[in-house]
Amino acid sequence: MEVFLGIDVGSVTTKFAVLNTSGELMADLYLPTGGRPVDMVQQGLRQIGQQLPPDAEIKGVATTGSARYLAGAVVGADLVKNEITCQAVAAVNAVPEVRTVVEIGGQDSKIIIIRDGMVADFGMNTVCAAGTGSFLDHQAGRLNLSIEELSRRALLGSDSVRISGRCTVFAESDMVHKQQTGHNVDDIIYGLCRALVSNYLSDVGSGRDIQPPVAFQGGVAFNRGIVRALQEELKTEIIVPPHHEVMGAIGAALLVHEHAAVSSNGCRFKGFGVGEIQYRTSSFECQACPTACEIVRISEGDRVVACYGGQCDMWEESIVGQGDKQ
Repeated sequence: MEVFLGIDVGSVTTKFAVLNTSGELMADLYLPTGGRPVDMVQQGLRQIGQQLPPDAEIKGVATTGSARYLAGAVVGADLVKNEITCQAVAAVNAVPEVRTVVEIGGQDSKIIIIRDGMVADFGMNTVCAAGTGSFLDHQAGRLNLSIEELSRRALLGSDSVRISGRCTVFAESDMVHKQQTGHNVDDIIYGLCRALVSNYLSDVGSGRDIQPPVAFQGGVAFNRGIVRALQEELKTEIIVPPHHEVMGAIGAALLVHEHAAVSSNGCRFKGFGVGEIQYRTSSFECQACPTACEIVRISEGDRVVACYGGQCDMWEESIVGQGDKQ
């Protein structure tokens, strides 16, 4: 059985997806990155390999996400693609008529405008965490609620409470103030969801031609309060595709399937044994510009496998030296 592996390594979570030649999802995995992208890639390879049938053969691997070059060098990727491309491909595959993709992850958010199955425009927010999964997790913890309970109670709230969503600090202080003045907690939670959606649309979505159908992807799509707030703000149905939390990895797998059909280079995948390799980590200061970024270097014995950590992709691109990059 020929299968294709997509790996999406983000700052908060690492996702894996394996598709067969018909594009069906054979296995998927969702792990916390925890600041250890190499360890999570190795752990994920071990786990995803155990989910596959014995006759499955990896015929192509693609990586995406903020640590895509690092992951690509470690596993031996055939393709290294950006998140916009992978999210868009997965969205069109799941919802062929989609015209807008809302993607909110652990620490960043994106909007992708699609016309005739192609990316026409996009926007990203990687500076402020307001409205992202990590902020919602923090607020759930502060209220002593699980993230699932926060989602459920957001559906019970009314729109009577206004929360400032322009900044995580202001939003949290505003929530504390509303609690102290005796407002209903469910109303406060839904007020937070509305504020975060409003912030997303005025920041990431500003100036974008948002048209339905709208697909909502990323881990935050689990939060039904955010889905409800999006529907009310945009006045249209919000489609949450199956496996929305691993759509970046699914898109990567779809792209490498297409690549394998026209490539004569064969698969570069190093095998599931990569999960057992011992890597050594060191760092150095880049002198290419005045920013002087600290670059993390991953080595296997005396051989440098990957570098990451700079504000640009210079070191990541120089080490990968494989496959197509975009």
